[in-house]
Amino acid sequence: MRLGFDVGGTKTDAVVVAPSDPRGGDAADQRILARVRRATGWGADAVITTILDAVDELAAAVDMPPAAFTSLGVGMPGQVASGGAVVTHAVNLGIDELDLALALGPRLGIPVRAENDVKAAAVGASVLRGADTLPSMAYLNLGTGIAAGFVHGGRLWRGVHGAAGEVGHISVDPTGPLCRCGQRGCIEAFSGGAAVAERWGRPAALPVRDVFDAADAGDPLAVQLRRGLAYGVASAIRVIVLSTDVDAVVLGGGVTALGDRMLRPVLAELDTSAAASPFLRSLRLSERVDLLSPGSPAAALGAAILGAESEQEAVFHG
Repeated sequence: MRLGFDVGGTKTDAVVVAPSDPRGGDAADQRILARVRRATGWGADAVITTILDAVDELAAAVDMPPAAFTSLGVGMPGQVASGGAVVTHAVNLGIDELDLALALGPRLGIPVRAENDVKAAAVGASVLRGADTLPSMAYLNLGTGIAAGFVHGGRLWRGVHGAAGEVGHISVDPTGPLCRCGQRGCIEAFSGGAAVAERWGRPAALPVRDVFDAADAGDPLAVQLRRGLAYGVASAIRVIVLSTDVDAVVLGGGVTALGDRMLRPVLAELDTSAAASPFLRSLRLSERVDLLSPGSPAAALGAAILGAESEQEAVFHG
């Protein structure tokens, strides 16, 4: 049995998974035995406590001691070296650097591996969407920021330096809104939840939802922001497909909680560009796009799968 954790800035999602076939099974044949969610603590010590408490809760849920688990994979925002367990620059968690193997391995007695949360979610989404029938897939995370992960032939593709998928800071309009990276018109400046909330500038528990509600009521600024969000997401999909020609682009992350309200203008934007270009029309971009189910444990599931695999088995470079 394998443990998988998605440690986010506000919540931690954790699962126990095992092969459907008790004799083993491959990464695409996993079933979730238990799942828990907890609030994430702030800072390295609090994050470790959150994980350990969730391990105890999962162990109780499957009526097994923590020693029965065979591996632990953790998906976290931040930078993670290929096949390693050291997370750096996880600013949303108050962490500069954290060696998860050193902090958790001796206490649990099992191998520990870390991965960037979006890349972990790409692996999990691939399994949930049917990796055996979907040879290549991009997972596009629409959250506070924008990033993607790629899975080809059941394997995570990280690129030479692990930067594959950093599409959020591709500029698609040199006269567009200023991005926190210093460029103008980045995809993230149009579609990132934090950027939309900042440009909206009105207090709201769910700023992007507030923008869509106001746009439905005819607010001019909200209409502009909604149009920009759709433009940015559609641009990201075009970049991904034109660069990698994946079978599918699966959308996930907090912004996708809007469901069809978000998806419809994105597909309309793709169809508008396709109408003007026989080449884009031939790619059938809108037909390749799908939404991950709300509340999906994709990142936790992907972390569990990656945690059970060696660097050579799980990741290839290129």
